[in-house]
Amino acid sequence: MTILKASNLKLMIIAALVVVFFAFKSEKDSLHKRVFHVNLTEVKDNVPAKKSVLDKWEFKDGKLFSDYLYDKFQYKWIRYRINKDSIYTDSTDTEVRQLDVEGSFTDDVNQTVMINFTTVEWSLDGTIKITKNDKIKKFFDIAGFEKGGKPKKPKKKKGGADSLKVFELKRD
Repeated sequence: MTILKASNLKLMIIAALVVVFFAFKSEKDSLHKRVFHVNLTEVKDNVPAKKSVLDKWEFKDGKLFSDYLYDKFQYKWIRYRINKDSIYTDSTDTEVRQLDVEGSFTDDVNQTVMINFTTVEWSLDGTIKITKNDKIKKFFDIAGFEKGGKPKKPKKKKGGADSLKVFELKRD
């Protein structure tokens, strides 16, 4: 009888540990492990530059990595926060997910990068503002799309041998 009670106690402890493990397991945000190709267009005196810079943004564990911002300004991983995560139905009765995101980082020389953008499904639009001692140093408009983009719908085959109808004969 004591062996039965001991095994039941062990099962209850293991079950409790599994429940606690899954209860405290953190959820990843909606941008986790997503990669976007982004065009950065510098804006000076409210006039956008003629040429834009191509960039790649990677999201992981609540942080953003930009190749361009790392190469030019040595910003490694910039922490971001999702302010709004909503799903709505557009005019074609399709559910669309929208995320409003902001991120910022200040380095040792009091240079701050502030990123604000909105993603709607696979596209991204927003701004980047880089300031030094609270004076605007650089301002960028950003627009981009997710690597891989929208999943393709399977194509329907037209004509050919595959489109022949096959009839099945049944015996009565």
